[in-house]
Amino acid sequence: MTHPTKQFTRPLPLWKKAGLALAFCAGLAGAQAETVLKVVPHADLTVLDPLISNAMITLQHGMMVYDTLFALDARLEAQPQMVDKYTVDAGGTKHTFTLRPGLKFHDGSEVTTKDVLASLNRWMKRSPVGLKLAANMSAMKATDDKTFTIELKEPFQQMGLILSTGTTNFPVIMREKEALTDPAKPVTEIVGSGPFKFVKSEWVPGAKVVYVKNKDYVPRKEPPSGLAGGKVVNVDRVEYIVMPDDTTKVQALLTGEVDMIDQLTPEQAGGIEGKPGIKVGGIWTPEPYGMIRTNNLIPPFNNIKARQALALMVDQAEYMTAAVGDKKWWHTCYSMFVCGTPNGTEVGSEEYRKQNLEKARRLLKESGYNGERVVLLSTHEVLRSGIFADLTAANLRKIGVNVDQQESDWGSLVTRKSTKAPVDKGGWNLFHIAMTGGNSPVNNIAVDQSCDGKNYTGWPCDEKSEALRTAFERAPDAKSRQAALEGLHRRLWETLPLILLGQYTQPFAWRSNVVDIVQPSTAIVFWGLKKLP
Repeated sequence: MTHPTKQFTRPLPLWKKAGLALAFCAGLAGAQAETVLKVVPHADLTVLDPLISNAMITLQHGMMVYDTLFALDARLEAQPQMVDKYTVDAGGTKHTFTLRPGLKFHDGSEVTTKDVLASLNRWMKRSPVGLKLAANMSAMKATDDKTFTIELKEPFQQMGLILSTGTTNFPVIMREKEALTDPAKPVTEIVGSGPFKFVKSEWVPGAKVVYVKNKDYVPRKEPPSGLAGGKVVNVDRVEYIVMPDDTTKVQALLTGEVDMIDQLTPEQAGGIEGKPGIKVGGIWTPEPYGMIRTNNLIPPFNNIKARQALALMVDQAEYMTAAVGDKKWWHTCYSMFVCGTPNGTEVGSEEYRKQNLEKARRLLKESGYNGERVVLLSTHEVLRSGIFADLTAANLRKIGVNVDQQESDWGSLVTRKSTKAPVDKGGWNLFHIAMTGGNSPVNNIAVDQSCDGKNYTGWPCDEKSEALRTAFERAPDAKSRQAALEGLHRRLWETLPLILLGQYTQPFAWRSNVVDIVQPSTAIVFWGLKKLP
């Protein structure tokens, strides 16, 4: 039997022992103090610039890293966010904004009006909503480092809504350096002033995205409400763990490998609802709706009769049952501004509330369609979008369309849908998407039918619709606003810039130790919530 060799060392002085013990405890406490929230995102983050992509994953990224002048609360009303004071003159044309104190970018520099004006100028060249604001603007200038004004040609009382988050291509405030980037080119250096910092060195496309708490962020004093209020961060890190396989992500949640799944199907929700330690529920408000978006620049859907055929081909209950499932998660809706909201009128939709394949075939033939290839962009990476596409492909064949369903990942689809090329040169005819927010003619980019070709992809054009939308935006009172809303909605069902597929509740799932999630909200956010041991 062997014995270990004894080693004799001189005892450490008591003060050194105490110092080592304190250092060890401090290190242990530091390690224990870091709270990491692991989230499976609904799609991979491929575009980092919120002005370049209108994908929800980029929207969520933008809200974490950047801040905005205003934000939508849980009632879908615009509230000041970076703005401290806001006034409008009696004529409704001069808007004055003062930034709140304590605003700093992640590099430590202060946010000034130079950054704000540069950011708004870039946004107004990129966003359909911003373009419309720019057309009505006579001047935008800084009074000093903290105050600036926007002067309009015509009065407008909903400036906060336009400058809010919750819609795509929203006006984030960047450093002047990045904001001077060509609007057609993505910003590559991601430095915002929001509650989280993007850790580019840990970004692994297709696998992982990391954000850390911005310890210098000064939240507003109001409680969080939707995307507005105090953005108090209670976790040290948020890690997106990309898991395209549905079974894998659900199992990861059940075992505690991840803390949250950002969007899952109702079937998945039903399978884990009631499991120990798991919570399932909706977060978004207003409810999203599915839609078909057509390319209005090229045949066949540049012809209104072809779009009418598409609308008559749709049975919303069929789409919702296929893509959403249990009736408790969905309902039919024929409002382009979301049923259940103040603007949720359905007037003008009566002719399209019942599927009519025979009439759809006739209208398609009358449009001049003669069997040409129709390219349907499709992705099952966002499962519901893929199911919509599968059903649309089947229905198109029923009415005589030679459909070419082209599958890709979500990032590739987002990039491709921006091209205006014909189908034989990489173009497209239609794709599916879920619209979130968009509960007002002011912020719903899908109903923008401006004829300058700078509106949302699909590029519909109808001057009468735009006149009615402008009348809504500039209406002096509720009565005239409602009249303009109903006139616009009837016209939208005549021109069909989008085809509605139904409205639904989007299920999310999280472990029960994740508490105080901010809800309802137009998007999932990671401030406010806590992760308990």
